[in-house]
Amino acid sequence: MKTIFKNLAWVILGFIFIGGLLSLWSDNKAKIETIGFDRLVSEISEDKVQKIQINNDTLAITLKDGTKQTATKESGQPLSELLSNLGIPADRLAKLDMSVTSPTGAKAWLTALLPFLLPVIILGLFIFFMMRSVQGANNRAMMFGQSQAREAPAAPKDKVSFKDVAGNKEAKEELSEIVEFLREPEKFTALGAKIPRGVLLLGSPGTGKTLLARAVAGEANVPFFSISGSEFVEMFVGVGASRVRDLFRKAKRSAPCIVFIDEIDAVGRKRGSGMGGSHDEREQTLNQILVEMDGFEVNAGVIVMAATNRPDVLDAALMRPGRFDRQVVLDEPDLADREAILGIHARQKPLAKNVSLRKVAERTPGFSGADLANVLNEGALLAARHNKKIIDQLELFEAIEKVMLGPERKSRILSEAEKNITAYHEAGHAVVAHFLPNADPVHKISIISRGQAGGYTLKIPIEDRHLHTKAYFIDEIAVLLGGYLTEKVLFGDVTTGATSDLRRATALARRLVTDYGMSDNLGPRTFGDKEEMMYLGREIREQRDYSEKIAEAIDGEVSGFISQGMAKAQKIIKDQRAELDTVAALLIKQETIEQEEFESLMGKKV
Repeated sequence: MKTIFKNLAWVILGFIFIGGLLSLWSDNKAKIETIGFDRLVSEISEDKVQKIQINNDTLAITLKDGTKQTATKESGQPLSELLSNLGIPADRLAKLDMSVTSPTGAKAWLTALLPFLLPVIILGLFIFFMMRSVQGANNRAMMFGQSQAREAPAAPKDKVSFKDVAGNKEAKEELSEIVEFLREPEKFTALGAKIPRGVLLLGSPGTGKTLLARAVAGEANVPFFSISGSEFVEMFVGVGASRVRDLFRKAKRSAPCIVFIDEIDAVGRKRGSGMGGSHDEREQTLNQILVEMDGFEVNAGVIVMAATNRPDVLDAALMRPGRFDRQVVLDEPDLADREAILGIHARQKPLAKNVSLRKVAERTPGFSGADLANVLNEGALLAARHNKKIIDQLELFEAIEKVMLGPERKSRILSEAEKNITAYHEAGHAVVAHFLPNADPVHKISIISRGQAGGYTLKIPIEDRHLHTKAYFIDEIAVLLGGYLTEKVLFGDVTTGATSDLRRATALARRLVTDYGMSDNLGPRTFGDKEEMMYLGREIREQRDYSEKIAEAIDGEVSGFISQGMAKAQKIIKDQRAELDTVAALLIKQETIEQEEFESLMGKKV
């Protein structure tokens, strides 16, 4: 339909263009005066006429002053005879420059037929464009069940290799082996090894699953087909399965090759979880993928790679050996990996000499590769906004906070009372964190609004942690409650500014009981089945596997952990009241305190 309207618009523009030409031609003709034959005779008698061109019965007259005129004579009689009969003497006629012009055959035919042919030609072109649009729509309808997979070129301009992927050493080794198998299969088959059927990339969003797939495409000298899982699913039953068959048909013709399915959880969810039963379109598509990967027909030379950040929802038949033989887990980058990733993304960016990517990496624990790329990009944008030619360390530090919390909201002006409460609230977080042995050190305190936060206290661990103790979690709860308790102790009332802190503290205390088994009274077990369930399109996050009595006990244990954190935070707030006042006063004065200045006031963290 869009193409039809486009062609119709072109035809209308053509009509307007032709109409403009015709109007221009008619305007030019209108400038030549048409006179009667009697006036022509008088002008000849007065010796005003210089030249007359005769074209059939039409006379093109040019006067001696350059004026052009036109007149019409009687047909069937020469002009000289007519003028002689009207009293023009022979000597005057001899002085006239009279010439006869006649159109050629082609011009005569064109002049006669063009007024009739032009509308027919325009109408024919319009019908042609309409028919071509309808034919294209029919062709697309016939291709409805064909795969939309894109084949990577042999030497793409934006080629990505394993050198462009930092971190994830084990994942790169696994995929390098796949590439080597495709390049030199004899090396492995000589030992009886078989090529893996499928490789599943698992990891949180932004950890580089798709980037690694692009690196495989760049490293392997074999065809590489890529498609998204959502491209299989359509509103018509059977289209997804048809596209799967067409995709693997193309892949088998190009074998050995790699097929990459991004976000496979769009079609690979557990069967029987929806309302469509065995006729569900998604289930039919999944069944076809299972058959193509390991069915009756031998599928030699085609390796299927897939990526997902939801392995918990995938069907068990996809995960078994023979289909996805290898499951490659991509973890969040550690300190060394973050520094390497920053180095890759900083290649095309002019950094100042004082920039330390190591310090940036230290301030970004828990950041994924995509987050780190965003930090450097935001730093470049900030430097450009400040009219700088290079990116400084301060821009990168500010970019970290912008990625974590959002942009500064300097237009949000606080009253003196609100500013005082916010300063003591953030000082409470910072002082409690500083004096608790298991809490992370404070790197920055600010009462400038960012995103949804009215102020923030930035705590960063000294080193990457993979295991956390119960004491660490209780200290973390105490730090979260530090701002709330400071408001309560100092002002005798609390505000809505602690809403997010209370929510996070409650969620953390509940995880200690239900997920981590750290409750002394309930023992080392978990509570609640976190397996995803679907009912009428609604996702139910937890299914109870305990009684109401246990639920009451869980609530009691959650309250107990929060009480332990409150006791710790309250003691520090009362004991360190002078330090709390000092930090709050400095915050009110300059709004931001960095780590060095904070430790100069409080001393080094023990």
